[in-house]
Amino acid sequence: MKNHFSSAIITLFLILGTVSIAVAQEKGKVKISGALSKPLSLDQADLKKMPRITVIRKDKNNKEHQYSGVLLSALLSAAGASTGKELHGENLKKYVIATASDGYQVVFALAELDSDFTDNKIILADTIDDVPLETSEGPFKIVVQNDKRAARCMRQVVSMKIAIAK
Repeated sequence: MKNHFSSAIITLFLILGTVSIAVAQEKGKVKISGALSKPLSLDQADLKKMPRITVIRKDKNNKEHQYSGVLLSALLSAAGASTGKELHGENLKKYVIATASDGYQVVFALAELDSDFTDNKIILADTIDDVPLETSEGPFKIVVQNDKRAARCMRQVVSMKIAIAK
């Protein structure tokens, strides 16, 4: 009985160690998956290679900051999501569930991210005021330029999944 218990404990530690290694390898990446043709896993170097924009957003103390990153619509397009002229009919039922490392989630309709539908800029930022985001905020943060409240500006983004409403 004692040997079985010891074996179970050793197996548990081996599994936990493997999971820890997998999590450590994925740290610093954002995964884009779901109803699209080319799922992606991007790191900061990948984001730096894409067309970047800057948006200005005030913090809770009413101080303006410049966030730099890539439009979510550009990231989703690169992953094969329906955008532009494809975004009509059944494709308008698609939405994005963004998830942070602490489990916080935010939902965006796919259309509200598309420049054919809106001028609102929603980016995946990796810098604030020309410096990398602090660890507590990044490495990736969704910044919604014109929302009155910052509830959808989420820090430590780890994934975005495209789903289809039933």
